[in-house]
Amino acid sequence: MPRPRRALTWLAGLTAALVAAATPADAPRLATLDWTLAETLVALGAPPAAVAQVEAYHAWVGEPALPASTIDLGLRSQPNLERLASLAPERILISPMFANLTPRLEHIAPVETLPLYRPERDTWREMRELTRSIGEMAERPEAASGLIEQTEARLDALRQRLDDATAPLLIMQFMDSRHVRVFGDNGLYQAVLDRLGIDNAWTGPTNAWGFSLVGLEALAGLDARLVVVEPYPAGVRERLDDGGLWGHLVEASRGTPIVLPPIWSFGALPSAERFAEQLVNALEPDDAA
Repeated sequence: MPRPRRALTWLAGLTAALVAAATPADAPRLATLDWTLAETLVALGAPPAAVAQVEAYHAWVGEPALPASTIDLGLRSQPNLERLASLAPERILISPMFANLTPRLEHIAPVETLPLYRPERDTWREMRELTRSIGEMAERPEAASGLIEQTEARLDALRQRLDDATAPLLIMQFMDSRHVRVFGDNGLYQAVLDRLGIDNAWTGPTNAWGFSLVGLEALAGLDARLVVVEPYPAGVRERLDDGGLWGHLVEASRGTPIVLPPIWSFGALPSAERFAEQLVNALEPDDAA
């Protein structure tokens, strides 16, 4: 049996070999803690060798799926640095949320911080800029241009399928049975609504991520159709079925509430297109869909 130190060295070498075999020959070996950057790399055909919280990525982001070969780095806020170092990445990509980890990550590889959803910036323009920046780092500039063009063309086509009389929407995600994130300015959902020509019924303040945490009572009196983005916290959906304040909101809603599968509300172009697809499909009459 190999000694512990030799065993760790052997395992690190095997892990690096497996990652190298799964990485396209002409692509730099990148790692990221951030799901938004990860989904963009996958969409560009240059999936990262390693991502933090892979299982949670598939639960919250869904598509595009990470390759089965993707190494899980553990928690986004506390990544496994030994595992990351064993992969010998050429570059580590992070968002400003994880900037406090930069000094430790820099001991492993150069770190690039890529911002998104900055106040006073046009969200869609920022997503385009982010895509081009990632395309350069992944040595896929043409793929980045193609992703931008394909996404915008798809949203233009989806807009043509909408009725001119589409009601304003109120987009939310439950935190518990009485509180929701309600989405508005400076967020992905708002950027998509703007490109689809749909009004957002929420005109209240939002944080840097494009949402506000409010009680259901704050939504009373808004003239809108309700859109709920899954997942529901454990037990919440069952409690909502009991009626109460949520029942009153449903009764006042302009049409049956729409429930969408999990879509990463803090994502970039891949999540934006997925949100647009899911939303337009749900808005179309049954016979048109």
